[in-house]
Parts: sequence; C-alpha cells; structure tokens
Amino acid sequence: MSTSASPSGSTPVEPIGDIVVGSVTDRLVEANERYASGFTDPGMDARPVLHVAVVACMDARLDLHDALGLELGDCHTIRNAGGVVTDDVIRSLTISQRALGTRSVVLIHHTGCGLESLTEEFRQDLETEVGQRPTWAVESFRDVDQDVRQSMQRVRTSPFLLHTDDIRGFVFDVTTGLLREIDPA
Repeated sequence: MSTSASPSGSTPVEPIGDIVVGSVTDRLVEANERYASGFTDPGMDARPVLHVAVVACMDARLDLHDALGLELGDCHTIRNAGGVVTDDVIRSLTISQRALGTRSVVLIHHTGCGLESLTEEFRQDLETEVGQRPTWAVESFRDVDQDVRQSMQRVRTSPFLLHTDDIRGFVFDVTTGLLREIDPA
C-alpha cells in the first residue's frame, strides 16, 4: 500500500480500498462541510436549558449526550484527562454559573481510566525529555471513588462558585454503560 502527501503536504494520505483518505483532520473538516450544508441555526444562546454543567473525563468511550439523554443546548460539558476538578475546571464552572446561569454540577469519572496507571513521575519524564517541567499536576489516582469525592469537595469549597448545593458525582462503567453514584462522605 503506497502513501502520498496530503494537500497540506504534512500528513500522509493512505488509500483504503478504492477510497483515498486524508488526515484525520481532513476527514473532520469534510464531515463539518456535510453537517453545515444542512445546518439550521437552532436559535439558542449559550445558556444551557437544564442549567447544569457536566464535568467528565475526555476518554473517547464516554458519549455523554447519549449516556445521559441530553440534547444540544441542554448542558455545558467540561472535559479533561480524568474529569479532575482543576483550577481550569473551576474557572469554567465559575463562568458557567455566574455568566450563563447553571446551578447544578454533575461529575463523571469512569472505570479503567488511564490516570489510574500514571504517576507524578510522568512530569519528571517530560522535564527530562523537553527540558522544562510542566506547571500542571498529572492528578493521577488509584481509587476512582475517592477521586470523585475529592472532585466534589473541590467544587463544594470553591469560593468562586455561587451554587454548591447540587453537586453529584458518579463513576461510569465503560463495560455496562451504567452510572454508579458516589456518596460524598
């Protein structure tokens, strides 16, 4: 199977059967063009209809809208590695609540998370490789339930958030698709 340069010249284009496929980004841009051709402005603003923000892991196995029965415009979705409540998540939640009217926060971690196999040593390895230590923590964990509790506590105790009475945390099982609620205590 031969490859040739993509139109941008940076990513190889590989033929699959009789079809020539470009880079993943090219595929995404093409999908967007198809999407936009039938797009109609839904006439909504950035305020979520359900007044909820969902903080979850970036894991590709989590289809949050399907798993939670959400539609476009229902919620704010904030995702990062592990679904960890970092300073940047607090920033996003603060804007979500104070400027865009959300009142509830749902935290979703999941089984088999990659952060369970990393350590803070990851930062040291990066420093060795690139000559600069990252300013951020890896936020790895061994106990997903305890990490959900820690994330709930970080949200509940943030002085920047207006609404901390409806904070709930869950673990999504990647093999069954079910949520398991975590007791904050």
